[in-house]
Order: sequence, then structure tokens, then C-alpha cells
Amino acid sequence: MELKINNLETIHDTAREFIREMGDSTVFAFHGEMGAGKTTFIKALCEVLGVEDVINSPTFAIINEYRSDLTGELIYHFDFYRINKIEEAYDFGYEDYFFSGSLCFIEWPEKVEELLPGDVVDVYIAENEDGTRSIKWN
Repeated sequence: MELKINNLETIHDTAREFIREMGDSTVFAFHGEMGAGKTTFIKALCEVLGVEDVINSPTFAIINEYRSDLTGELIYHFDFYRINKIEEAYDFGYEDYFFSGSLCFIEWPEKVEELLPGDVVDVYIAENEDGTRSIKWN
């Protein structure tokens, strides 16, 4: 599957399309260069899913927890950029999140690849030459 974000004004439309295609999957690993738009797209996903809290990158906290004001469901947003050792993921109990059945959006999943569930959906975000973003996944 492939979607395109033309600009910030249309990002929520793209997020709605992505959500329609998510199926029963709950763990999404977002891959992309620094500045590709991973955090911005995850923020749009959370907003479309009904999160009204402030949504920001969990770069220093590693994980942010949100609750949808529409459904009451929990959404976890991870950023493993600052993880130096896999043991750090064990320390905060990653399995309680990844196997909870709640939505998990993961940035920099390469740092914890061996811990990701077998049914993780790998999502690739890339900036195109014209400034748009491409989002691809299977």
C-alpha cells in the first residue's frame, strides 16, 4: 500500500486513509530518515483517532500514552532514538505495551527490532524531491 502526503493541510486526510487500511494490526513500526515526518504523521494519526491531549515526540520519555476521547482506547507512541542498549527496552516492560492489544506507533524501531512482535507492520516514510512525503507498507 502507498499513500502520499502532499502538504500539512492534507495530512489528516492521509491519516484517515491510513487508518481505514490498518486492519486488525496494532503495532506499527515507522521507518524513515531524521526529518522524514514520522512524528508529524503519528501526531495526525492520533488526532484523527480522537486524541485531544497535546501530542509530541517521546524522544526523551521514550513512550507517551494517549487516550482517544472518541473510543476511550489507549494509544502508545514510542521513540527509541535515544535507546543505547536493548536492555533499556526491557527495563520499561516493552512487552506490556507491544502485546497489550492497544495501538502502538513506534519510531526508530531498528533499535529494538528483535523485540517487535511477528505481526508488526513496517511503515516507511520518505521525503520526495518536491517536498511531499510517501508512506509505504504491506
